[in-house]
Amino acid sequence: KTFQAVVSYVGHDGTIYIVPKSFETALNKLMTEIQSNFKCLGLLEPYCWKKGEACVVRGSDTMWYRGKVVELCGSTLQVQYIDHGCIEKIPQCHLYPTTLYTGIPPFCIPCQLYKTVPIGNFWQQDAVNRLQELLTNEEVEIHVQELPDNPWGKLSINLYFGGMSLSSFMAYQKYCVAEDGQDISELELIEGDVSDLPSYILPPLPDPGDIFPVRVTHLVSPKEVYICLEPPESPLPPSAPEGDAGCDSDLESLEEALKWCNKCVESFPLVTRFQTAMPCLVEYQDGLWYRAKLLSVEEFDPVKILVQFVDYGNFSVVPASRLRHIPYHLLKYPVQVVRALLAGFKPALYDKDEKRIPYSPEWSVEALWAMMECVEGKQLSASILAVSPEVTISLYGDDQNLVHMKLIEMGLADLDE
Repeated sequence: KTFQAVVSYVGHDGTIYIVPKSFETALNKLMTEIQSNFKCLGLLEPYCWKKGEACVVRGSDTMWYRGKVVELCGSTLQVQYIDHGCIEKIPQCHLYPTTLYTGIPPFCIPCQLYKTVPIGNFWQQDAVNRLQELLTNEEVEIHVQELPDNPWGKLSINLYFGGMSLSSFMAYQKYCVAEDGQDISELELIEGDVSDLPSYILPPLPDPGDIFPVRVTHLVSPKEVYICLEPPESPLPPSAPEGDAGCDSDLESLEEALKWCNKCVESFPLVTRFQTAMPCLVEYQDGLWYRAKLLSVEEFDPVKILVQFVDYGNFSVVPASRLRHIPYHLLKYPVQVVRALLAGFKPALYDKDEKRIPYSPEWSVEALWAMMECVEGKQLSASILAVSPEVTISLYGDDQNLVHMKLIEMGLADLDE
């Protein structure tokens, strides 16, 4: 059985407590009922607590939760929040004995990783800290492998976050040995000295002649652009000055995978061997890491690398300290943008503007700014004219007219039949 769940707690022994997403409504309903039934303080008069006794416990957020006494410690009691898994020492004045809700099973499920043996046969403190940092309050995918021998035992699971196997990740970090390591290859990092360098997948293109919505995410010149094939609902960094990036059906999964990679990016080594077109993770100005590819070494002392963010189209020169190896599993998501040439126009023969684009001197800077004004933040549509040798499109504005006609009217471009 496979289902989505939220990790509510990771115990000091490495037990992972999960609340299935399908339980959330019922749990919220129970919590509302508990709050309405218990408006008092805790039990103030003396009471003889027993190990295993059911109670409600007032949390640090002043909410009441279902609990169970697990140890007697004088004036404080060790209590487990049975719907979340965590165990805390609680003063007796924050508890209230009750059997009101004992007929409802706990909503959280204690789990252990299937066929995963921690180094030393128990989870070391640094490994537990890593699990807590990675998983607490995060939504994950659970694959049930074995049921426990008794109803209160631990469920044996494979846990996936952002498409990555937790067992494989922890094994890669040398915290454990995963006996069932079929996913370990996905965690292997792409090195810069392999002869057969893997590459990103391109998204499928619409049929030539079909009109489809696009958004321009980056302009190289008035004629060379990067487009996403569906307009996004909201901008996504890193946003080049010319626009923002789009999404396709894989974007939600890609975003999730990148979110997890950002949580554990420090465990990926820095890139030290540079190879053209090598996929990598690059830190953007916002402090987050994105998919990119290495284009060239621009400076040697200190080393600075020209990279392109493959899901946005924009380029950046970054120090080597902002490049890290990328896990193979991040390559299974298609890139979010496509490079395209715009058809129907060419640089104006008599454009007298002396300011030229340095890397594309046939075009004036004024023509580039004019094209940016035509496409930036606009809902556009396109039609593919050719896919080989390069993707060539006609690009239409929201008024259904070809966007380059504005440049022609301004004398910044000529028609190209």
